[in-house]
Amino acid sequence: MIGRLQGLLAEKNPPQVLVDCQGVGYEVDVPMSTFYNLPALGERVTLLTHFIVREDAQLLFGFGTAAERNTFRQLIKITGVGPRTALGVLSGLGVADLAQAVTLQESGRLIKVPGIGKKIAERLLLELKGKLGADIGPHQGATTDHQADILQALLALGYSDKEAAAALKALPKDVGVSEGIKLALKALSKA
Repeated sequence: MIGRLQGLLAEKNPPQVLVDCQGVGYEVDVPMSTFYNLPALGERVTLLTHFIVREDAQLLFGFGTAAERNTFRQLIKITGVGPRTALGVLSGLGVADLAQAVTLQESGRLIKVPGIGKKIAERLLLELKGKLGADIGPHQGATTDHQADILQALLALGYSDKEAAAALKALPKDVGVSEGIKLALKALSKA
């Protein structure tokens, strides 16, 4: 019903924002990946939306990209995963990380998301397989594993997701874990 909102960003209270569309304010719940990329208050914002009507509530969820909205829609189709849980998954992992976890069948990454237990994580992996992410060949899988290990090391050292991801992008694709960590730390210390 409501597929997109465009207006002025009136309030930001994570995970909810208020979008003023010509005098009508829409309360929209957004994943943290969208929240971090929002403009300043009073600026124009465009959000793709998903509208849910229940007996006791009408809920509007907003997303910065079509990939986020499509992933959200895939998640809420799964038994035991409601909109709040789906929002939590997107906030904790993001679309690319979720696709990578599904492709590599890494339930450990999903369990780290608040509200996701072992059973739900396994169900997500099973039901999203083939629907989310791309098949990774053996060579690419090894590189991805190295990058995931480097990313986890940087996060464990206290760097933010954004800093760690930026450092990862600057690394050569075929770098080993220990060498990759050294190069990433060197790049982060200069920033």
